[in-house]
Amino acid sequence: MKNALLVVIIQLLKIEKQQEGAMTKSTTNSALFPRCKGRQVTANFEGGDITTDGGVLLLRQLDRKLGLIRSVASNISDARNQQQCKHSTEQVIRQRVFGIALGYEDLNDHQQLRHDFALQTAVDRDSLLASQSTLCRFELQASRQWATAMHEEIVEQFIQSYQRPPKRLILDFDATDDLVHGTQDGRHFNGYYKNYCFLPLYVFCGQKLLVSYLRPASVDAAKHTGAILALLVKRMRQAWPRVNIIFRGDGGYCRPRVLAWCERNDVGYIVGIGKNSRLEASSLDTRHRAAIQFAKTQTKQRCFATLSYQARSWKTERKVVVKAEFSPLGDNTRYVVTNLKGSAKWLYDRRYCLRGEMENRIKEQQLGLFADRTSCHQWWPNQYRLLLSSLAYVLLEHLRSGYLRGTKYAKAQMTTLRLKLLKIGAVVIRNTRSIKLLMSSSYPDQELYLRIAKKLAPG
Repeated sequence: MKNALLVVIIQLLKIEKQQEGAMTKSTTNSALFPRCKGRQVTANFEGGDITTDGGVLLLRQLDRKLGLIRSVASNISDARNQQQCKHSTEQVIRQRVFGIALGYEDLNDHQQLRHDFALQTAVDRDSLLASQSTLCRFELQASRQWATAMHEEIVEQFIQSYQRPPKRLILDFDATDDLVHGTQDGRHFNGYYKNYCFLPLYVFCGQKLLVSYLRPASVDAAKHTGAILALLVKRMRQAWPRVNIIFRGDGGYCRPRVLAWCERNDVGYIVGIGKNSRLEASSLDTRHRAAIQFAKTQTKQRCFATLSYQARSWKTERKVVVKAEFSPLGDNTRYVVTNLKGSAKWLYDRRYCLRGEMENRIKEQQLGLFADRTSCHQWWPNQYRLLLSSLAYVLLEHLRSGYLRGTKYAKAQMTTLRLKLLKIGAVVIRNTRSIKLLMSSSYPDQELYLRIAKKLAPG
């Protein structure tokens, strides 16, 4: 009896000691805060597996529905021994694209991201994702073939996004600066931007991305325009033989060979043209009319006219639209060459000026999706990084245009979509039978989230 009692006492002492140890450990690993309504406030890191990216499952379903990354992965040449690879081509690309969409711009981020249960699920894994070094070794394989295959898939996604053949497509061409801070291949000083940079060429149709082609800053802004335009027109007319295609760009794309090609191939164009003494002389009456009206009203005045003009490098006369503007800031005359029909004012306001929206799309890619993270020493890996950003853009734009129409996020920036629909805190519970993401019951857009998820559900 005494022995039994002694055993019980010893066990109780052990339990008490363990509890004291647990309390000490909990206190040590906890942050204490002032009381709230008489209750002690503490914070610790014992909440289990929690992610900040609960919305990544929307990207997973969207990608599965489009077949975007699967198609890209199947069309690029991966030199790795697939039998010895823990991470497939598709998984590696998906990991990087989803990471960019979620706001993780660098390879370094994936050293921690690889442990995230939500991202693992989105990539279709239930174990660690690829490490920084694995991702780096993978991208160093990048080649011209990769760039071609990825661009082809982006164009195919654009074509598939139309349920009916479009009547008109306006292709916007523009270049921007991509600053570099090392000794990357292709690095050059650009006099216009007054810095060392790359000069990628972008092509958009409305909000949809078609091309993001990396170029050295030493080339002319219109370099490769003719070849890319010809390839796009060929593919689009294969899909839609009767579609009306218009080429649009600023003054940097007013090149005689491009304009002549458009005329030979029944492609419309509306392109800025730099002012010169001959154009200034031909538009003198229009500019004087705007100045006189301003003198009378002291408010900004715009007058429009159409000229027949032949530059010395042109073989024929072409129509030039004149926008003569006079305001308190002075004269602001612009010239546009076009083969389109319509009044001068309509052509300038409703056809040419809308190209300015393309600059917002470029900013979305560069600022929101890190298209300027071209810090690899080698050329083609940098092109690959630019295209990873492009794939992320394609996914988010499809989400915006296909599933957010009529909602408050229908015109939202990529960063807003990320903040409102992807960056959702969630507890992740994963066992042998299921994976659950438990998100906050006070999440403000839960109805929208569930509605999108239902639309993306298979079948």
